[in-house]
Amino acid sequence: MNSNQWLRNGFIYLLILVAVAALFFNIFQQPKQPNVIPISKLAQSVEAGTVSKISANGTTLTITYKDNNVTEVTNKSNPDISVEETLKNLGVPADKIAGVEIVYEQPTQWSSILTILSGFLPLIFVGALFFFLMRQAQTGNNQAMSFGKSRARMFSGDKPTVTFADVAGVDEAKQELQEVVEFLKEPDKFTALGARIPKGVLLVGPPGTGKTLMARAVAGEANVPFFSISGSEFVEMFVGVGASRVRDLFDTAKRNSPCIVFVDEIDAVGRHRGAGLGGSHDEREQTLNQILVEMDGFDTDTNVIIVAATNRPDILDPALMRPGRFDRRVILDRPDMNGRRQILQVHVKGKPIAENVDYGAIAKQTPGFSGADIENLVNEAAILAARRNKKTIGMPELQESIEKVIAGPERKSRLINDEEKRIIAYHEAGHALVMRMLPNCDPVYKVSIISRGMALGYTMHLPEDDRYLQRKSKFMDDLAGVLGGRAAEEIVFKDITTGASNDLERATDLARAMVTRYGMSDILGPRTFGNREELVFLGREISEQRNYSEEVAQQIDNEVKRIIGNAYSKAKEILTTYRERLDAISNRLIHEETIEGPDFEAMFGELPKMSSVPSPAPA
Repeated sequence: MNSNQWLRNGFIYLLILVAVAALFFNIFQQPKQPNVIPISKLAQSVEAGTVSKISANGTTLTITYKDNNVTEVTNKSNPDISVEETLKNLGVPADKIAGVEIVYEQPTQWSSILTILSGFLPLIFVGALFFFLMRQAQTGNNQAMSFGKSRARMFSGDKPTVTFADVAGVDEAKQELQEVVEFLKEPDKFTALGARIPKGVLLVGPPGTGKTLMARAVAGEANVPFFSISGSEFVEMFVGVGASRVRDLFDTAKRNSPCIVFVDEIDAVGRHRGAGLGGSHDEREQTLNQILVEMDGFDTDTNVIIVAATNRPDILDPALMRPGRFDRRVILDRPDMNGRRQILQVHVKGKPIAENVDYGAIAKQTPGFSGADIENLVNEAAILAARRNKKTIGMPELQESIEKVIAGPERKSRLINDEEKRIIAYHEAGHALVMRMLPNCDPVYKVSIISRGMALGYTMHLPEDDRYLQRKSKFMDDLAGVLGGRAAEEIVFKDITTGASNDLERATDLARAMVTRYGMSDILGPRTFGNREELVFLGREISEQRNYSEEVAQQIDNEVKRIIGNAYSKAKEILTTYRERLDAISNRLIHEETIEGPDFEAMFGELPKMSSVPSPAPA
């Protein structure tokens, strides 16, 4: 809470206190009023000689008796007639009047003002209290009469908190946005060559890749006003509010140009029209229509750039994506190995890191990690180091954090009997042995039977390099590695358990994708099957439209079964051939619970790998 809020609230509390005190003194502490007598009784008292002094103040007469009692007379009809004349008219002898001291006091204006204020002071304080309470209720997001105003927050670029130096692993995206920053700083350099400023820049990428961070970095670099708003803040339950807020936002941006307007999660209002609930009268669609109109209505000399972020570009309306609205699309994908190393170095700034930390090794062990995942990894490592009472974050903490992010925290408290522990050990040993012997599987990094998350054990295999293309032979070897645990249970125990349920699900999904999406079936040929349909208002895939016959569906099922069967047979062949190795790995797991990659490889010596899993022969 800032100083202005403290001052305003303190003033309100002071008003409440004063109002309560005024009411208390006005009601419960009434001053003692003197006795009031009629003017005729005053005349009798003067005639009887018991009055010593009469003070006249306007229409009020204060009578002081010889015994020091005080009374008042307030019904003097005419203040212009003197006290002596009044008493004489009431029949009081002149000598009796002369024996009384009569004093005339000049009435002051302050006394009448204070009398009036004493009656109206509580009402004044109560009115002021209601006034300030209404003013407070109309500030911030509680403005009762400002539904149509934009909720965008304005940031100044004078003191940037985030710059391009704080964003790593997305060099191409930084270059694209650096041009936008230069355009805002030096527009003449571009307009001299006939280039026009892009109206909109769309940041596209999976969650956690740094889209919002990149927009903040653009604001810090550009040194221009920066308006930030979320797509969901446009839409309200009242009809027309979203469109009104869009108009107000763009009007404000034009008044502050050159500037940047950042709309986070634009898919909240920019989804494909006509696919939602409510038809053409949907409030979200009216908001989108207003955005389209405003982006078209920019003047050519208005230096306002709209930067929007989304992780669902496929559901955005085509009219929003055309040139002239969002002219430039910047892709922020998951970083490669070099990008992960740079991101890691950014996030360890300001943290005590041990000298033996190898950033390249950490980057190699984190394929598929986004920037947010790496930030979480470093934070978990710092927490782990603090829990161990260390002064620096070392390599063991970082490596354990990798496993925690991938598989979840260790669950050493889970009690497993010796028989189940033996089954788990053979299951993980089966995975590891098959992956070691097949040439296209990734190297085994770690094997463990310590529970993590929902898994009773795990086998980590990490690629040596980043891959962007997958070969069919690798898919076949990976299938055999996934099914190695189930095959080991069947060979050793002559029985199977539920421990391979997730393995079977992954194997089935991969084999079906090979047939229906990648065209890797020798029988069905190089084509795809099925169109994935989505209901936009639900935001996720719920069905697949079949564009093939029942006969083809049967062939697809047969191909999936044949591919999985070939991989399973290869896994059983490897485990049967190297049964002694399988027993040695499982026994070591039972005693040590974890085998690291170098120790695991040392158990095989110079043993060469076997041939890859053959493709299924046509039936």
